[in-house]
Amino acid sequence: MKDLKSKIRDVPDFPRKGIVFKDITTLLKDRAAFREAIDKLTERYLEKEVDIVVGVEARGFIIAGPLAYKLGAGMVPIRKKGKLPTATLRASYQLEYGQDELEIHQDAVKKGDRVLIVDDLLATGGTSLAAAKLVKRLKGEVVELAFLIELTFLKGREKLKGYPAFSLIKY
Repeated sequence: MKDLKSKIRDVPDFPRKGIVFKDITTLLKDRAAFREAIDKLTERYLEKEVDIVVGVEARGFIIAGPLAYKLGAGMVPIRKKGKLPTATLRASYQLEYGQDELEIHQDAVKKGDRVLIVDDLLATGGTSLAAAKLVKRLKGEVVELAFLIELTFLKGREKLKGYPAFSLIKY
């Protein structure tokens, strides 16, 4: 994991002053690092009988697609309000620097589907909790929430009590 951590670039004062953004694009462009990250996540979930991998907009899509492929699962996007073309369910959430809403298609997950929720970063936990609530409202079973990065000092995992969570890289 130390090598993967070295592939993450810090961008100070983005998206606003005082925030150090963890940029995964430097890991993604490194073919060996990207492959290692997807392989490590695949190893963790291969035996968990995942039916659907949910990717949270937008960087979660980048991880969810290849992971779903390797797991032999379907892939479902959870998007920001107004981006999905058919009937949706919506959940509001707090970011570490604002508020937003997420949506999922009403027919994206069916009762009993085993769902892995994937995003690039666990910060305060608001986005992930909203995604988990949407899956639960559709009667899916949340297998786990998986992240490339966790900012432990923001204590987002505490907000996710009741949901198992895993992070490849922790700061």
